[in-house]
Amino acid sequence: MIKGSTGLVGLLGNPVKHSLSPVMQNAALDAMGLDWRYVALPCEEAKLKVVLEGMHAVNCRGLNVTIPHKQSVANLCAQLSPLAERLGAVNTLLPLSEGGWHGTNTDVEGFLAPLGEKERWQGKQAVVIGCGGSARAVVAGLQTLQLRMVHVIGRRAEALNQFVADLQQDDAPLRAVIEQDPSLRQVIEAADLVVNTTPVGMAQHGDSSAMPLGKELWDALLPQAIVYDLIYTPRPTAWLAQAADRGHRCFDGLEMLVQQGAASLRLWSGQQDVPVPTMRLAAEAALDA
Repeated sequence: MIKGSTGLVGLLGNPVKHSLSPVMQNAALDAMGLDWRYVALPCEEAKLKVVLEGMHAVNCRGLNVTIPHKQSVANLCAQLSPLAERLGAVNTLLPLSEGGWHGTNTDVEGFLAPLGEKERWQGKQAVVIGCGGSARAVVAGLQTLQLRMVHVIGRRAEALNQFVADLQQDDAPLRAVIEQDPSLRQVIEAADLVVNTTPVGMAQHGDSSAMPLGKELWDALLPQAIVYDLIYTPRPTAWLAQAADRGHRCFDGLEMLVQQGAASLRLWSGQQDVPVPTMRLAAEAALDA
Protein backbone atom coordinates (compact mmCIF):
# COMPACT_ATOMS: atom_id res chain seq x y z
CA MET A 1 0.00 0.00 0.00
CA ILE A 2 1.29 3.45 -0.92
CA LYS A 3 1.24 5.89 2.00
CA GLY A 4 2.40 9.42 2.63
CA SER A 5 5.64 8.02 3.99
CA THR A 6 6.32 5.68 1.04
CA GLY A 7 9.75 6.13 -0.51
CA LEU A 8 10.31 6.24 -4.26
CA VAL A 9 12.77 4.26 -6.37
CA GLY A 10 12.48 3.83 -10.09
CA LEU A 11 13.75 3.16 -13.58
CA LEU A 12 14.65 5.80 -16.16
CA GLY A 13 14.58 4.78 -19.81
CA ASN A 14 12.68 5.05 -23.06
CA PRO A 15 10.69 2.90 -23.53
CA VAL A 16 10.20 1.22 -20.15
CA LYS A 17 6.66 -0.16 -20.36
CA HIS A 18 7.85 -3.73 -20.96
CA SER A 19 10.49 -3.69 -18.21
CA LEU A 20 10.49 -6.50 -15.65
CA SER A 21 12.28 -4.35 -13.08
CA PRO A 22 9.18 -2.94 -11.34
CA VAL A 23 7.59 -6.32 -10.63
CA MET A 24 10.94 -7.79 -9.61
CA GLN A 25 11.98 -4.90 -7.34
CA ASN A 26 8.56 -4.45 -5.74
CA ALA A 27 8.47 -8.16 -4.85
CA ALA A 28 11.81 -7.71 -3.12
CA LEU A 29 10.72 -4.53 -1.33
CA ASP A 30 7.63 -6.32 0.02
CA ALA A 31 9.73 -9.26 1.21
CA MET A 32 12.17 -6.89 2.93
CA GLY A 33 9.38 -4.91 4.61
CA LEU A 34 10.57 -1.62 3.09
CA ASP A 35 7.94 1.09 2.66
CA TRP A 36 9.18 1.88 -0.86
CA ARG A 37 7.66 1.54 -4.34
CA TYR A 38 9.60 1.06 -7.57
CA VAL A 39 8.09 2.62 -10.69
CA ALA A 40 9.03 2.81 -14.37
CA LEU A 41 9.65 6.39 -15.44
CA PRO A 42 9.69 6.94 -19.22
CA CYS A 43 11.94 9.87 -20.02
CA GLU A 44 13.18 11.52 -23.19
CA GLU A 45 16.89 12.27 -23.35
CA ALA A 46 16.34 16.01 -23.66
CA LYS A 47 14.55 16.00 -20.29
CA LEU A 48 17.00 13.87 -18.34
CA LYS A 49 18.64 16.75 -16.46
CA VAL A 50 15.30 18.16 -15.31
CA VAL A 51 14.00 14.72 -14.33
CA LEU A 52 17.12 13.93 -12.29
CA GLU A 53 16.88 17.26 -10.48
CA GLY A 54 13.20 16.62 -9.75
CA MET A 55 13.80 13.09 -8.49
CA HIS A 56 16.46 14.37 -6.10
CA ALA A 57 14.19 17.19 -4.93
CA VAL A 58 11.41 14.75 -3.96
CA ASN A 59 13.87 12.58 -2.00
CA CYS A 60 13.96 9.65 -4.42
CA ARG A 61 15.90 6.83 -2.75
CA GLY A 62 17.62 5.65 -5.93
CA LEU A 63 17.24 5.03 -9.65
CA ASN A 64 18.10 2.47 -12.26
CA VAL A 65 18.94 3.62 -15.77
CA THR A 66 18.34 1.60 -18.91
CA ILE A 67 18.48 2.02 -22.68
CA PRO A 68 19.09 4.53 -24.18
CA HIS A 69 20.27 6.71 -21.28
CA LYS A 70 23.19 4.89 -19.65
CA GLN A 71 25.86 7.01 -21.34
CA SER A 72 23.96 10.31 -21.17
CA VAL A 73 23.24 9.94 -17.45
CA ALA A 74 26.92 9.31 -16.77
CA ASN A 75 27.62 12.82 -18.05
CA LEU A 76 25.04 14.29 -15.66
CA CYS A 77 26.34 12.68 -12.44
CA ALA A 78 28.10 14.69 -9.74
CA GLN A 79 30.20 11.60 -8.95
CA LEU A 80 31.04 8.39 -10.78
CA SER A 81 32.40 5.13 -9.42
CA PRO A 82 35.71 4.09 -11.02
CA LEU A 83 33.91 1.32 -12.93
CA ALA A 84 31.21 3.64 -14.28
CA GLU A 85 33.88 6.14 -15.27
CA ARG A 86 35.82 3.46 -17.14
CA LEU A 87 32.74 2.16 -18.93
CA GLY A 88 31.27 5.60 -19.56
CA ALA A 89 27.92 4.09 -18.59
CA VAL A 90 25.71 4.18 -15.50
CA ASN A 91 22.82 1.88 -14.60
CA THR A 92 22.43 2.78 -10.91
CA LEU A 93 22.08 6.17 -9.23
CA LEU A 94 22.32 7.02 -5.54
CA PRO A 95 21.35 10.48 -4.22
CA LEU A 96 24.10 12.58 -2.67
CA SER A 97 23.27 14.55 0.47
CA GLU A 98 24.95 17.65 -0.95
CA GLY A 99 22.89 17.42 -4.15
CA GLY A 100 23.22 15.53 -7.39
CA TRP A 101 23.74 11.84 -8.00
CA HIS A 102 26.46 9.25 -7.58
CA GLY A 103 26.51 6.99 -10.63
CA THR A 104 27.74 3.42 -10.67
CA ASN A 105 27.26 0.27 -12.72
CA THR A 106 25.94 -3.05 -11.42
CA ASP A 107 25.63 -4.66 -14.87
CA VAL A 108 29.13 -6.12 -14.47
CA GLU A 109 28.22 -7.78 -11.16
CA GLY A 110 24.97 -9.02 -12.65
CA PHE A 111 26.71 -10.53 -15.66
CA LEU A 112 29.36 -12.31 -13.58
CA ALA A 113 26.99 -13.84 -11.01
CA PRO A 114 26.04 -17.00 -12.98
CA LEU A 115 29.67 -17.76 -13.89
CA GLY A 116 30.68 -18.89 -10.42
CA GLU A 117 34.11 -18.70 -8.80
CA LYS A 118 36.67 -16.61 -10.64
CA GLU A 119 39.40 -19.19 -10.17
CA ARG A 120 37.72 -21.65 -12.55
CA TRP A 121 38.24 -19.25 -15.47
CA GLN A 122 41.95 -18.58 -15.04
CA GLY A 123 43.85 -19.18 -18.27
CA LYS A 124 40.75 -19.88 -20.36
CA GLN A 125 39.40 -18.09 -23.43
CA ALA A 126 36.15 -16.20 -23.97
CA VAL A 127 34.37 -14.89 -27.04
CA VAL A 128 32.08 -11.85 -26.93
CA ILE A 129 29.77 -11.29 -29.89
CA GLY A 130 29.05 -7.60 -30.40
CA CYS A 131 30.76 -4.37 -29.43
CA GLY A 132 27.85 -2.15 -28.35
CA GLY A 133 26.87 -0.78 -24.96
CA SER A 134 25.99 -4.16 -23.40
CA ALA A 135 29.31 -5.60 -24.49
CA ARG A 136 31.23 -3.00 -22.47
CA ALA A 137 29.92 -4.35 -19.16
CA VAL A 138 30.45 -7.94 -20.30
CA VAL A 139 34.07 -7.33 -21.30
CA ALA A 140 34.79 -5.40 -18.11
CA GLY A 141 33.48 -8.36 -16.14
CA LEU A 142 35.47 -10.90 -18.13
CA GLN A 143 38.64 -8.89 -17.54
CA THR A 144 38.39 -9.68 -13.81
CA LEU A 145 38.52 -13.46 -14.41
CA GLN A 146 42.23 -13.82 -15.35
CA LEU A 147 41.34 -15.18 -18.76
CA ARG A 148 44.12 -15.82 -21.26
CA MET A 149 42.26 -13.98 -24.02
CA VAL A 150 38.92 -12.33 -24.77
CA HIS A 151 38.02 -12.27 -28.45
CA VAL A 152 35.50 -9.56 -29.38
CA ILE A 153 33.60 -10.18 -32.62
CA GLY A 154 32.02 -7.33 -34.53
CA ARG A 155 30.79 -6.42 -37.99
CA ARG A 156 32.36 -2.99 -38.46
CA ALA A 157 36.12 -2.72 -38.15
CA GLU A 158 36.21 0.92 -37.07
CA ALA A 159 33.72 0.51 -34.21
CA LEU A 160 35.28 -2.80 -33.15
CA ASN A 161 38.83 -1.49 -33.05
CA GLN A 162 37.74 1.58 -31.06
CA PHE A 163 35.88 -0.64 -28.59
CA VAL A 164 38.96 -2.80 -28.03
CA ALA A 165 41.22 0.24 -27.70
CA ASP A 166 38.91 1.77 -25.09
CA LEU A 167 38.86 -1.33 -22.86
CA GLN A 168 42.24 -2.95 -23.51
CA GLN A 169 44.23 -3.97 -20.41
CA ASP A 170 47.66 -5.58 -20.25
CA ASP A 171 46.58 -8.27 -17.79
CA ALA A 172 43.33 -9.07 -19.63
CA PRO A 173 44.08 -8.87 -23.35
CA LEU A 174 41.37 -8.26 -25.92
CA ARG A 175 41.53 -9.25 -29.57
CA ALA A 176 39.30 -7.76 -32.26
CA VAL A 177 37.85 -10.27 -34.73
CA ILE A 178 35.78 -9.14 -37.71
CA GLU A 179 32.87 -11.45 -38.56
CA GLN A 180 34.41 -12.16 -41.96
CA ASP A 181 37.81 -13.08 -40.49
CA PRO A 182 39.03 -16.45 -41.88
CA SER A 183 40.15 -17.43 -38.35
CA LEU A 184 36.63 -17.05 -36.90
CA ARG A 185 35.95 -20.79 -36.77
CA GLN A 186 39.25 -21.42 -34.99
CA VAL A 187 38.36 -18.74 -32.44
CA ILE A 188 35.04 -20.47 -31.73
CA GLU A 189 36.70 -23.89 -31.53
CA ALA A 190 39.02 -22.66 -28.75
CA ALA A 191 36.37 -20.87 -26.68
CA ASP A 192 35.50 -21.93 -23.13
CA LEU A 193 32.75 -19.28 -22.91
CA VAL A 194 30.75 -17.52 -25.63
CA VAL A 195 28.57 -14.50 -24.83
CA ASN A 196 26.08 -12.93 -27.22
CA THR A 197 25.51 -9.23 -26.54
CA THR A 198 23.69 -8.49 -29.82
CA PRO A 199 19.89 -8.44 -30.33
CA VAL A 200 20.06 -11.27 -32.89
CA GLY A 201 17.41 -13.83 -31.94
CA MET A 202 15.34 -11.45 -29.79
CA ALA A 203 11.58 -11.81 -30.19
CA GLN A 204 11.21 -8.06 -30.72
CA HIS A 205 14.06 -7.88 -33.24
CA GLY A 206 12.85 -9.55 -36.40
CA ASP A 207 13.53 -13.27 -36.82
CA SER A 208 13.50 -14.97 -33.41
CA SER A 209 14.91 -18.14 -35.00
CA ALA A 210 18.07 -16.30 -36.08
CA MET A 211 21.37 -17.08 -34.37
CA PRO A 212 24.40 -14.86 -33.89
CA LEU A 213 26.96 -15.52 -36.63
CA GLY A 214 24.60 -18.06 -38.24
CA LYS A 215 23.61 -21.59 -37.27
CA GLU A 216 26.37 -23.65 -38.89
CA LEU A 217 29.31 -22.20 -36.94
CA TRP A 218 28.26 -23.51 -33.54
CA ASP A 219 29.00 -27.18 -34.16
CA ALA A 220 32.64 -26.14 -33.68
CA LEU A 221 32.21 -25.42 -29.95
CA LEU A 222 34.06 -27.47 -27.36
CA PRO A 223 31.64 -29.81 -25.53
CA GLN A 224 32.47 -28.13 -22.20
CA ALA A 225 31.99 -24.57 -23.51
CA ILE A 226 29.41 -22.42 -21.72
CA VAL A 227 26.95 -20.46 -23.85
CA TYR A 228 25.55 -17.19 -22.46
CA ASP A 229 22.94 -15.08 -24.27
CA LEU A 230 21.99 -11.70 -22.79
CA ILE A 231 18.59 -12.05 -24.48
CA TYR A 232 15.73 -13.59 -22.49
CA THR A 233 12.78 -13.19 -24.89
CA PRO A 234 12.10 -15.75 -26.23
CA ARG A 235 13.20 -18.04 -23.45
CA PRO A 236 15.21 -19.91 -24.52
CA THR A 237 16.48 -18.22 -27.64
CA ALA A 238 17.03 -20.45 -30.67
CA TRP A 239 20.78 -20.19 -30.06
CA LEU A 240 20.53 -21.37 -26.45
CA ALA A 241 18.06 -24.12 -27.37
CA GLN A 242 20.49 -25.46 -29.95
CA ALA A 243 23.37 -25.28 -27.47
CA ALA A 244 21.36 -27.05 -24.75
CA ASP A 245 20.45 -29.81 -27.22
CA ARG A 246 24.18 -30.32 -27.78
CA GLY A 247 24.81 -30.61 -24.05
CA HIS A 248 26.25 -27.18 -23.35
CA ARG A 249 25.62 -25.41 -20.07
CA CYS A 250 23.58 -22.30 -20.87
CA PHE A 251 22.67 -18.98 -19.23
CA ASP A 252 20.35 -16.25 -20.42
CA GLY A 253 20.02 -12.59 -19.61
CA LEU A 254 17.23 -12.94 -17.06
CA GLU A 255 19.66 -13.96 -14.35
CA MET A 256 21.86 -10.98 -15.21
CA LEU A 257 18.80 -8.73 -14.91
CA VAL A 258 17.92 -10.19 -11.51
CA GLN A 259 21.46 -9.99 -10.17
CA GLN A 260 22.15 -6.43 -11.32
CA GLY A 261 18.81 -5.40 -9.80
CA ALA A 262 19.70 -7.08 -6.52
CA ALA A 263 23.07 -5.31 -6.49
CA SER A 264 21.32 -1.96 -7.01
CA LEU A 265 18.87 -2.68 -4.21
CA ARG A 266 21.74 -3.46 -1.83
CA LEU A 267 23.25 -0.06 -2.58
CA TRP A 268 19.99 1.86 -2.15
CA SER A 269 18.85 0.10 1.01
CA GLY A 270 22.19 -0.48 2.70
CA GLN A 271 21.07 -4.06 3.33
CA GLN A 272 23.14 -6.98 2.07
CA ASP A 273 20.40 -9.57 2.58
CA VAL A 274 18.33 -9.05 -0.57
CA PRO A 275 15.77 -11.76 -1.52
CA VAL A 276 17.23 -12.78 -4.89
CA PRO A 277 15.03 -15.92 -5.25
CA THR A 278 11.92 -13.76 -4.76
CA MET A 279 13.12 -11.37 -7.46
CA ARG A 280 13.85 -14.25 -9.83
CA LEU A 281 10.44 -15.86 -9.32
CA ALA A 282 8.65 -12.54 -9.85
CA ALA A 283 10.56 -11.86 -13.07
CA GLU A 284 9.90 -15.38 -14.38
CA ALA A 285 6.19 -15.13 -13.56
CA ALA A 286 5.95 -11.79 -15.36
CA LEU A 287 7.67 -13.28 -18.42
CA ASP A 288 5.23 -16.20 -18.47
CA ALA A 289 2.14 -14.02 -18.00
